[in-house]
Amino acid sequence: MMNGEESGGSGCQDEGDEPQRLALFLIEEKGFSPADLETGLSIATEFNGEKVVSRIAMVAKVAGRRTMMLRYAPGSITTRERAAVAAARVLDSDYQIPLVVVTNGVEAVMLDTYKGKNLADSLAQLPTKSELEEEMANLAFLPLEGAKRQERERRILNAFDVDL
Repeated sequence: MMNGEESGGSGCQDEGDEPQRLALFLIEEKGFSPADLETGLSIATEFNGEKVVSRIAMVAKVAGRRTMMLRYAPGSITTRERAAVAAARVLDSDYQIPLVVVTNGVEAVMLDTYKGKNLADSLAQLPTKSELEEEMANLAFLPLEGAKRQERERRILNAFDVDL
């Protein structure tokens, strides 16, 4: 797994200027600062000779912790939800990122990384930075336990992103 590194291979998630639009939305509409947003992150996997680099549009930090991951997924976001959850579970080696957002730039869904539960159905429903600050005590930042579970999540990510 490679975090924050650019590599060749299939699995590109970022399309055009969509990540910049997402960042602008989070800054102007949701109260994040540019320093709160991490971009250029990726996860590299290789199974059965198939190398895939899954790109992460961005991660929003609150109180210095990666709190919300955003993945751009062209087309139907429903088919990309499971891969986004897998990415949020393995991107950070210290803990799972508790919230994950999948968007195609028009539609969006926010999920609880631990349960896969739908928490929001549009970009407008995403929490503001101040709302997340208030919720920090209620969010879990737990590591993904076990090498087998980590490998399983990486396999899921690899399988979903292989053709992107």
